[in-house]
Amino acid sequence: MSQLITRLLFALVLSALVSTCSRSEAPGPPVATATVTFARPRAALGSPIEVTYRFQVAANAPAFDQDYRVFVHFLDGDEERMWTDDHDPSVPTTRWRPGQVIEYTRTVFLPVFPYIGDAQVRIGLYSPRDQRRLPLAGEDAGQLSYKVATLTLLPHSENVFLLFKDGWHPAEVASDNTTVEWQWSRKLATLSFRNPKKDIIFYLHADNPASYAEPQSVTVKVNGALVDTIAITPRQELLHKTRVTAAQLGSADMVDVTLEVDKTWVPALVPGANSRDPRELGVRVFHAFVEPVS
Repeated sequence: MSQLITRLLFALVLSALVSTCSRSEAPGPPVATATVTFARPRAALGSPIEVTYRFQVAANAPAFDQDYRVFVHFLDGDEERMWTDDHDPSVPTTRWRPGQVIEYTRTVFLPVFPYIGDAQVRIGLYSPRDQRRLPLAGEDAGQLSYKVATLTLLPHSENVFLLFKDGWHPAEVASDNTTVEWQWSRKLATLSFRNPKKDIIFYLHADNPASYAEPQSVTVKVNGALVDTIAITPRQELLHKTRVTAAQLGSADMVDVTLEVDKTWVPALVPGANSRDPRELGVRVFHAFVEPVS
């Protein structure tokens, strides 16, 4: 009798396991097909690169019950996650319709990570409310995470070295993400780099996160000559590109770029700010980058 009970219990457990596996292996039909393409197949760590995301919504896709986010994971050769580019799609998923194509391009700065070689890119859609993921068409690497692209990572030394000279506060790192780093400028802040003797694009990725901040204007000068003016809206990240010609860079071996902010403040002196920070702050700079134009 005891053997019969044991067999019955084993059968019930096995049936439950099979049922659970069947449910996990059958997430439902794919809601879309995702593709990721890069502006170039190889990029140096620390450099910006344009990434195009494309979602072809399935012809039989049901209405989305909420706005899902896109998760994008960059994995090393051992399939260990290095960093992410999670974001909201350009069109909220509740507005996606069967057969529709959602396509948009983001400029992403690659973190300076201790890895060189091919990085595997995986993508998916998840709920910010309960982390539930949706099935997509494509190669599922597990847990509804899909292999979509490969990017070859080159050494950081391939970039133009940019020296933060005068007018900068020490670098800071986000407490919840060590790949996010920034430096606050003062009213005048200078960057310097070796002259490539060709046209360049100067990237400035910055913001002003203070709730009491006012709109600001940043003038960009190259070797003392004005080349651009940038408007900073409080609490909005900005990625601005300034084209600088070889003639504007001059013939000297080194080039100085000066950022001048029209409005600065000392948090400790702002009424109601509840801050003891005595620094003069201009703008918060996440990335400043020089890209020679071929």
